[in-house]
Amino acid sequence: MSQPAWFDQTPQWVWWSCVPVLGGGAIAYAGVKSGSNIWIGVGAGFVAGAIVISSIPILSNLTTILWIAQIATAFALKRDYLAKIYPKDLALPEDPKLFAAIAANRPKVDINTCSKNELVNTLGLPIVYANDIESLRNEGHIFTSIEELHDIIEIPNATLKKIEPMIVFSYDYRQESGYSWKRINSMSADDLIGLGIEANAAKAIAEERQRRGEFKSIMDIKKRTGIPFSAYRHLT
Repeated sequence: MSQPAWFDQTPQWVWWSCVPVLGGGAIAYAGVKSGSNIWIGVGAGFVAGAIVISSIPILSNLTTILWIAQIATAFALKRDYLAKIYPKDLALPEDPKLFAAIAANRPKVDINTCSKNELVNTLGLPIVYANDIESLRNEGHIFTSIEELHDIIEIPNATLKKIEPMIVFSYDYRQESGYSWKRINSMSADDLIGLGIEANAAKAIAEERQRRGEFKSIMDIKKRTGIPFSAYRHLT
């Protein structure tokens, strides 16, 4: 089933909810399937309420109202149900609200320990970004915030905003020195050497910046100079 078709469908239990009195059991069933104890309670409440009301003649007029409320509740829960059971092998939706609803029912992805497969297939990141993240992790970099994914990997902010509910960072950014890699854009080769960068690397970085302008990110430095990230990771 395609992604759009998934949210266009109406699960069978929604139609079952249209059955008077016992239809609330369909909502309870949806709760069992999706792991929602609240839905189980709501469904059971509708059944119990319908049985009680139908047994008391003076309250019989409320039966129709309860039945309508039962059906309305089932249809209102339909989208959340589909988000809760969204298949892991189906591409994630572009709609931020649907993405967030699905993310709320899935384990968080740790940017510093996850596999490339999780970056691509779980988060939906293009392979080029997944490769860059893996490359820097292999060189010892630890990502500390979603802002770093933009500044270092150059992932668009729109993409980051969408995946933010699904990601975590297994590192306390407060343990970092607090200095930004952007210092590289204002330092001479001698300054960079003074910060512990090897002389040839410092010279190459300074010359490349002078020739083609400031670096946009850590990944931009690596791509333009070919110098391994490990040579200047202590500046991030």
